[in-house]
Amino acid sequence: MDVDMTQLGDVVGRLKRAQGQIGGIVRMIEDGRDCSEVVAQLAAASRALDRAGFKIIATGMRQCMVEGDDGTRRLDQAELERMFLSLA
Repeated sequence: MDVDMTQLGDVVGRLKRAQGQIGGIVRMIEDGRDCSEVVAQLAAASRALDRAGFKIIATGMRQCMVEGDDGTRRLDQAELERMFLSLA
């Protein structure tokens, strides 16, 4: 999918925060932190990644559905649905 990157600035920020969260989770595990704390952070990082993925798909949906240079659709509705479900 070829998405206009100017529309995805907040996604990059979310992904960078998630990257920091994941690094923190690794340190928590290495430090022997409580399992419930680790799981809570894993859940937060997972939600952040999901939101970033949904934003990427939503932003690109219009571009994906438009006709290509040869007059055919680049992605059909079923393909977009599979992309959304892959994040669910």
